[in-house]
Amino acid sequence: MSTSMPTPAQTARRAEQILAAIVADEEFAAFEAATLEYSSDWQCFTGFPVIERWSLDTDKGPLFTEGLRALTLKAAVFDLTGDERLAEVAVAVPVDEMSHAMIAQPQLFARIAARTGFQLIHQTDQEHTDYTGDDFTHRAYRLAWGEPPARYWLVKDEVDRRVKILSARYASIGMDRAGREHDITFAAA
Repeated sequence: MSTSMPTPAQTARRAEQILAAIVADEEFAAFEAATLEYSSDWQCFTGFPVIERWSLDTDKGPLFTEGLRALTLKAAVFDLTGDERLAEVAVAVPVDEMSHAMIAQPQLFARIAARTGFQLIHQTDQEHTDYTGDDFTHRAYRLAWGEPPARYWLVKDEVDRRVKILSARYASIGMDRAGREHDITFAAA
């Protein structure tokens, strides 16, 4: 193993292998169903809502694919380097949000990881949601699966712009700090 970043091509090859093993796993269908069922708890105000004309019903399936690809890129870098910090490659905000739904299925995902031989890498205080569209993640993704869908792989500057719009809308209905607080009282009926 190396403590320097692998090439995008090395990462892409390993990510493809990891993804193929995950999808072929006996519990993959249960993992996918459990992840997508988690949708009723997806309440982040600045994750998925940065997607234009966001719809849980139509976007959750494609986002599942993207989240899985992002996690396999991270797993590939870790597999090639053994370094958790290097493995926290930049990911777009909506894709990262889907990865949270995936890791909320710890038993299923841990069993799949153990059987397929990959290490799940995701730690909030180390994650990078500063995807730029011309970075390491983009190059490795493109080599593995083609051009990432721009609907979900939003660059950081665009996410920041959209969060400002969302925050202003939320504030107009009393949801401050982008939905992180409000002063609504709930009177008894």
